[in-house]
Amino acid sequence: MERLIYRYEKKMIEQKLVLPGDPVLAELDTEIVWNRQHPSIPVLEPIFSKLNINSLLFSPPAEPYRSIIDHLAECTSDVITLKDNETRTFLHDIPVIHTFSPGPIINRLKQRKCVVIPGHGIVTCGTVSPEQTYVNFSSVLFSCFVKYFADYLTDAILGNLSREQRDTFDRVNSYLKPFPEVDVHLKKGPFSSEDAVYGAISEAGKPIVNYGFVDSVMGNISYRYQNTLYISQTGSFLDELESCIDPCPIDNSSCTGITASSELPTHLEIVRNSAYSAIVHGHPKFAVIMSMICEKEQNCAFNGMCHVKCPESRYVRNIPIVTGESGTGPRAICNTVPPAVIDHQAAIVYGHGVFTAGEDDFNDPFYRLCSIEKMCREEYFSGISHS
Repeated sequence: MERLIYRYEKKMIEQKLVLPGDPVLAELDTEIVWNRQHPSIPVLEPIFSKLNINSLLFSPPAEPYRSIIDHLAECTSDVITLKDNETRTFLHDIPVIHTFSPGPIINRLKQRKCVVIPGHGIVTCGTVSPEQTYVNFSSVLFSCFVKYFADYLTDAILGNLSREQRDTFDRVNSYLKPFPEVDVHLKKGPFSSEDAVYGAISEAGKPIVNYGFVDSVMGNISYRYQNTLYISQTGSFLDELESCIDPCPIDNSSCTGITASSELPTHLEIVRNSAYSAIVHGHPKFAVIMSMICEKEQNCAFNGMCHVKCPESRYVRNIPIVTGESGTGPRAICNTVPPAVIDHQAAIVYGHGVFTAGEDDFNDPFYRLCSIEKMCREEYFSGISHS
């Protein structure tokens, strides 16, 4: 039990979501076990008796997330509203309270998976395992990062920036590190055995996480070998895929895809209709941010439904931006992403992430994912400087 607590504490520190010594985690079995002694425990421990949970996480985030979240919280009375896919899928919105005490925290966690307390940090909970607290915490940071930078560029374009916004942006921007120099050499394909495919998928997931192109359990990877698509399982960590890959027949002749990624239909459509065998889907932050920048949004009839109904043909340079929801159905990305990827070898989904593809192995898809995120970051700061 304690190993799980320390595992997710280590993950958060390695991914620079928190600083060492900050996260306070607890899991309830026969008793409540904490990862460390901390002054916040008298506030947090009563939550277990009021909610049907078995794990809890409290921590101030590391920079730049801390400045971003405190700023967003200061701009609202009780809730941070966001439009990215992770929020729509997992969080809905992010409640804000201004008192670090059990009652207000409990009231908000009865309705949501997290609560933000400006000047203190974020509390998340889980009903099954500490993994849920980590995923929820990570999703809050991702979504707030995307909202903050997207809102700032939109206000810059519209000429609505205040001096306070500019000062906060300068502080937040000072914490951003330069885009990393990427030096990754993945296994060369095409692959000639099922074992080689499993190894290649597992290997490719690690640098996607290490370079920050996904957060928590977001993203997926697949490879077509003969008449089977091997794809990462839903809810799996891309840097821990060794036992989390599902073989799914291309002709849907088996139900083995029941635990596969929710993006399985999109991956299948790509490999059925192209020469591409390797597909990567990540959530690099600036690609998501740039997908949401639109000067027409305020006067658009589709405002609020941009992610599924936007009629505009939009690009970041030569990479198309498409709309759609996860899974299947008339508004799903399995209808919009495959044609774009087949024509351009990549697509950015509004508020969601990036799909890239390659014919033989994951080298091209991985480096294309990197180059798209670098391009989007350049486009973002170019937009700021010209506004």
